[in-house]
Amino acid sequence: MALDAALAAGVLLCMVAGSFADPHGGDGVTWSLRTPDGLSLVLMVLGAAALAFRRRAPRTVLAFTGALSLVESATGDPRAPVAMSAVIALYTVASTTDRPTTWRAGLLTMTVLTGAAMLCGPLPWYAQENLAIFAWTGIGATAGDAVRSRRAFVQAIRERAERAERTREEEARRRVAEERLRIARDLHDVVAHHIALVNVQAGVAAHVMDKRPDQAKEALAHVREASRCALGELRATVGLLRQSGDPEAPTEPAPGLDRLDELVATFRNAGLRVEVARTDHGTTLPAAVDLAAYRVIQEALTNVQKHAGTEAKAEVSVVRVGPHIEITVLDDGAGDAPPGDAPAGDGGGHGLLGMRERVTALRGTLTTGPRYGGGFRVHAILPVEGRAGAEGRPG
Repeated sequence: MALDAALAAGVLLCMVAGSFADPHGGDGVTWSLRTPDGLSLVLMVLGAAALAFRRRAPRTVLAFTGALSLVESATGDPRAPVAMSAVIALYTVASTTDRPTTWRAGLLTMTVLTGAAMLCGPLPWYAQENLAIFAWTGIGATAGDAVRSRRAFVQAIRERAERAERTREEEARRRVAEERLRIARDLHDVVAHHIALVNVQAGVAAHVMDKRPDQAKEALAHVREASRCALGELRATVGLLRQSGDPEAPTEPAPGLDRLDELVATFRNAGLRVEVARTDHGTTLPAAVDLAAYRVIQEALTNVQKHAGTEAKAEVSVVRVGPHIEITVLDDGAGDAPPGDAPAGDGGGHGLLGMRERVTALRGTLTTGPRYGGGFRVHAILPVEGRAGAEGRPG
């Protein structure tokens, strides 16, 4: 209101100053002074006062100031510049509404005021005072539309920047959540596998400690080797959580199918009979697929070790089938189902859930369940090419 009141006062001063100038003059003089009549002064005061409310009711103010300009054109002789208030009101309408409204209001105001000036103004009808009404109303509408367009453009840029910022934050949160989930899966795979082996070998050592110390010593050596491997993989996984200023994290690559023989050897040393069949020789797997295949086999054999019984036998097959690689782990045990099948809330583990998440993340499929006649089956199909091939090795 304060700004609009100041604007109204400035417009009133301009109109009053303009009302004292006579563009026709007399005695051959182009410009001269004149004394405006009382009605013209009243119209100027009313038009300027209406501009103080131009932001609250722009169309009403435009209609009111336009009506005052018509009255001034019909009665004023010589005419006072009351149309200035209508031009400011037209600018306000154009800058606060849409373009179709601006076109309608601008054409209507321009036509009515210019027509009234030509009919009631000085002759000839194309005198500069009459054409000035046409020019000033057009300038007011055009300037208001330009201001409105610029405001809309700046607002669109601001909204786009805010939307991009929100998208970056959401993407960062999503990546953090995915990384936390991946680290959790890695920790589970490492701990479940190696601790299961340590538990088995420690039990063997305790059982034969008195009667067969040599075998107990060999079991303890396996315990030490399994614990060393667990510590190494834990150190590599936890190294991902270091800050930029921390000491350099381990750079040992994540395991893959090239280390399958080492993995199987650890289970065989723990007493599990494992047979391996592979037809994927010469196949180069993407890093993410290679790690996922290794972890699936590791988790499946760990479940066999823990739940299939001491006399169980496991079979591992790695087969390349077209654009996919198929991982199958079978056992003939009669023990309980792997804890990954149980709901987490019932105290079950998360082994099968972690395997399914790994495979699904690579757009593969995982099938698990009991076998006909006893035992358990884990079957994973992983894509060798496509999206998985473009992903880097995690960690």
